[in-house]
Amino acid sequence: MKTILLIALTCTLSVPLCAATPNAYRKTLAQPTVIQGYPCAKGYAWFYPGDALKSCFLAQDASFGEAKVPAGSYITLLANGRPRFVQLVQDAPVDGYAGRGGSFLGPSEGPITALYPSGKLRSIYLVGDQAVQGVPCRGGEWGFFTDHNKGGNVVEFNQDGKLHACRLTRDFNGVRSGYRITLGP
Repeated sequence: MKTILLIALTCTLSVPLCAATPNAYRKTLAQPTVIQGYPCAKGYAWFYPGDALKSCFLAQDASFGEAKVPAGSYITLLANGRPRFVQLVQDAPVDGYAGRGGSFLGPSEGPITALYPSGKLRSIYLVGDQAVQGVPCRGGEWGFFTDHNKGGNVVEFNQDGKLHACRLTRDFNGVRSGYRITLGP
């Protein structure tokens, strides 16, 4: 029983551990190292079989897909080397929006800013309420306990960059404030 509770708590608090990839392995980097064009910080980095980078903390600011990501953030790649998501070390601008970062547990446990394999923004948690392409979207809390309520506070985009869905901060196009709106493809 204690083991199950520990695993459930760990999975609630740790995305990298619970999204583990079979056969992925960890290496310790003795110094900051550029891997596949990413400046990985000294410490742990994860790899797919064949030594393809899976994830690492950034040693310096870097471009990740179409996002500029601050040093200390945790990046995760797909097996083909394309962007998957980033966990920002602190609140930071991403594609013109103020993205939520940080966590009391560290950046690798914070909100996820997801990217399409093309590098375009897929989803983001906003720092405060923001107008996104003219739609009043809610920012704020994220996480297992706060974001599974009625679709959560994540703002989602289509691959073409147009807004797909968000929770409203005020009435908009016949949808009441506080509800999640989903726009056409």
